[in-house]
Amino acid sequence: MDIVIDKVSHRYGQTEVLDDISFELKAGEIVCIIGPSGCGKSTLLRFIGGLEKPTAGQVLVAGEPPAGSLNPLTYVFQDFALLPWRSVEGNVSLVLEDHGIRGDRARAIIEDVLRRTKLLDFRKALPRQLSGGMKQRVAIARALSVNPAVMLMDEPLSALDSQTRELLLDDLIELWTRERFSACYVTHNLAEAVRLGHKIIVLSRRPGRIRQIVEIDIALAERAERGAELEQTQRHLWNLMREEARAADMELSDVA
Repeated sequence: MDIVIDKVSHRYGQTEVLDDISFELKAGEIVCIIGPSGCGKSTLLRFIGGLEKPTAGQVLVAGEPPAGSLNPLTYVFQDFALLPWRSVEGNVSLVLEDHGIRGDRARAIIEDVLRRTKLLDFRKALPRQLSGGMKQRVAIARALSVNPAVMLMDEPLSALDSQTRELLLDDLIELWTRERFSACYVTHNLAEAVRLGHKIIVLSRRPGRIRQIVEIDIALAERAERGAELEQTQRHLWNLMREEARAADMELSDVA
């Protein structure tokens, strides 16, 4: 299933947030969205997920979601959003219960996604017993359990320390190499963007406009070994953003 963002613009009252945004997210592709603080990255993700409608333009779906997809578009947030009184498998089962899936079918799905995210040995653990990285793995397992066409990932690693972030990046790349999932991934972290993104959408400061779409042809599994090339791309991204990021950092926000 492909997602087409077609001439999307948006305002909150008199504040123009996004202006004429167009790009495509193709099946099996990770698209990263970067830009200065307040440029509308998370707002754009909400439009893609159907949580809000833009003032102008549209988000179109082309093709069909995977067979058996319960939620074609599924979020992964930075704050994990786990229920503290439920175990790892209990947090994953919650979304299945919402679809009326219980018993043997639910157990089979939970077993599968915990295996895929390396959580089988922790299935009975409560969130308070888990590290930040493990909690985010649970959130990813929960998202995978509904067999989404596209995962919408809003700063999913920003709450983690640098070592845990690197480990989870490796896990996401390994998972994508096996399964070719699709994702729209919002981040402030340029290193994450060049490690994960097949396509990187660079937004300007508010109102967010596309400054450039940068495509990276290096296979995800090879990027850890080709750091010099990725550093060049990362420097290019920062050069695109530096002055606008500095200006955005010095202005007051008037958007709730």
